[in-house]
Amino acid sequence: MKIYTKTGDAGSTGLFGGSRVSKGDLRIETYGTIDELNSHIGLLRDQEVNNHRREFIINIQDRLFTIGSILATEPGNIKVKIPSLSQKDVTLLEKEIDLMDSQLEPMKFFVLPGGHTSVSCGHIARTVCRRAERLVIRLHELEKVEELVLQYLNRLSDYLFVLCRMMSKELGVTDVPWKPKM
Repeated sequence: MKIYTKTGDAGSTGLFGGSRVSKGDLRIETYGTIDELNSHIGLLRDQEVNNHRREFIINIQDRLFTIGSILATEPGNIKVKIPSLSQKDVTLLEKEIDLMDSQLEPMKFFVLPGGHTSVSCGHIARTVCRRAERLVIRLHELEKVEELVLQYLNRLSDYLFVLCRMMSKELGVTDVPWKPKM
């Protein structure tokens, strides 16, 4: 398989199913942001503090490839076989969130992102996830997107937030509270 095809040189790209759209199309922006998120998740996976979470994070990356495939398929095309997302994928995130949350102090204030490079990587992934979620919502307003995609991204951003708190705890980082200046 060649890396370059030259078919996109004029600014269009192909969806699964064969139709071509502008590389500036909202659908392309949406699954491109999922790809960006997946790269940030890979960086998060590579943080030493997450060695024991490696397999779980790889599973998240797999699910993001599935979401990218769903979004890269032209609407209504049932001929293209792509992997699917299930409610179990959302439930796995919820269970992991609950497990980590049970080991953390209750939140009493908003915290400033940062404190350690690993935690900062997590916050960047979280904010890219939120952007991806907003783009999926915009796309969904124009043409139907599987509800599970929206649920998964919403839960993933929650997972990433709690993961940042957990990494802070494991790394001995003191959270810096946000103190609004009035």
